[in-house]
Amino acid sequence: MILQAIDFQASNAEQAFVESLRETGFGVLKNHPLQQQRVADIYQEWEGFFNTEEKHDFTFKSDTQDGFFPAKIAETAKGHTKRDLKEFFHYYPWGQCPEARRDNLQSYYQQATSLAETLLSWVERQSPVSVSEHYSQSLSSMIAGSEQTLLRVLHYPPLNGDEELGAIRAAAHEDINLLTILPAANEPGLQVKAKDGSWLDVPCDFGNLIVNIGDMLQEASGGYFPSTTHRVINPEGADKTKARISLPLFLHPKPEVVLSSRYTAKSYLMERLRELGVI
Repeated sequence: MILQAIDFQASNAEQAFVESLRETGFGVLKNHPLQQQRVADIYQEWEGFFNTEEKHDFTFKSDTQDGFFPAKIAETAKGHTKRDLKEFFHYYPWGQCPEARRDNLQSYYQQATSLAETLLSWVERQSPVSVSEHYSQSLSSMIAGSEQTLLRVLHYPPLNGDEELGAIRAAAHEDINLLTILPAANEPGLQVKAKDGSWLDVPCDFGNLIVNIGDMLQEASGGYFPSTTHRVINPEGADKTKARISLPLFLHPKPEVVLSSRYTAKSYLMERLRELGVI
């Protein structure tokens, strides 16, 4: 099975995109409105940032979780014991950021969030009545004005051979949020777990936009849209010397949004962060 990129401008884009989400947990879009040049500029700017000591001036704040997270405290995926081989920066419009790099990041944040509202409206319109009647409000309105939506700039450094045995760039995991919006990274490695347990390579052609389901949409839809298990595998051969930059936007509802009879967005997020040992 191969994941196919869907033309955002096609007449059947909405139906094909949501069908792909439902069947694989991922939707891959091409010919979408996000500017490729801005993404390329961000990749270049932030690879420079991660290769300087300046990054330590922006060490994350434990109470607000914005800023730079060094590799030594990178996440360990739920159910795993090896720490991921990565470092990253959490950007919120209200949070800390190097001023020289803020404009591009903020413009991308706004454009991607706007596109995400469109994609969430697609998901809602394509949901069966038996599913959509459980949404406490429209999916797009759940993220409207949210200060919780997170843009993460991820840096997977080149591999030098002394990594912990069994550690990979990102162990198999699911995202916490509603949807994740991800422009194709500058290097391959992203894989999604198919229903039969096999791993599928996600098309990484530059210009593609990759969208996957998170746990909160699974919760809000009563499991109709399954959260996607995915990972980033280590490169082989000469590619080990190449760094990988990735730019996921995690769409988080406002804290008070009711996901289900069991959870608000805030209570769900807090539970998951406790499981991950973040709080």
